[in-house]
Amino acid sequence: MRIVIAEDNALLAQGLTALLEALGHQVLATTGEAGSFIEAVLTHRPDVAIVDVRLPPSFTDEGIRAALRARERLPGLPVLVLSQYVEDTYARELLDDGAGVGYLLKDRVARVDDFLDALHRVAAGGTALDPDVVRQLLAARGNPLSRLTEREREVLALMAQGYGNSEIADRLVVTERAVHKHVGNIFMKLDLPPEDSGDRRVLAVLTHLGVPQRRPRPSEPRRLAPPPG
Repeated sequence: MRIVIAEDNALLAQGLTALLEALGHQVLATTGEAGSFIEAVLTHRPDVAIVDVRLPPSFTDEGIRAALRARERLPGLPVLVLSQYVEDTYARELLDDGAGVGYLLKDRVARVDDFLDALHRVAAGGTALDPDVVRQLLAARGNPLSRLTEREREVLALMAQGYGNSEIADRLVVTERAVHKHVGNIFMKLDLPPEDSGDRRVLAVLTHLGVPQRRPRPSEPRRLAPPPG
């Protein structure tokens, strides 16, 4: 994959670069500033961008706002957001089209396999949400998680990361039939449509979070806007 990274923590940026390049990926540019990040993605047109939410000068939400602007300029640009916090408003806006977007808390980066799995899912046009992000966004809607059992919450967290029933079964060490039953209960308790494919299930969760979905038809190829000039 061809990757651009926006991360002001030099140690983390170097660590990500070393990890990704050791696995055969190409890090086209690293930057700690929102404006140069947008310039980098317009110049290099990467397969995926990794962006910290909080960048200088104010260290509030420059990174995620830059990601939104980058996707306006390059529609369909896959973006994986890294943060120590959940920025509710911009997270919902970034997740608006539900395709090629991920939001992980930085603690997850230490779990290399989880991070790489999420990065590949996002680059392929899928969705990857940190379980804590899902919990906080759900809590903002009146804590409907209270309707779920502990096991159902575990299944929901894995659903939100884009895993299918067989993958969830492997991770929880239960039968696929048991997972199917839990998924049905989740849909019923959260008033979600009973879709059974992995990507649609993620979209159903996002819809419940209050994120309107506007996805292209499956037959439509992802189109990137031409570079300016």
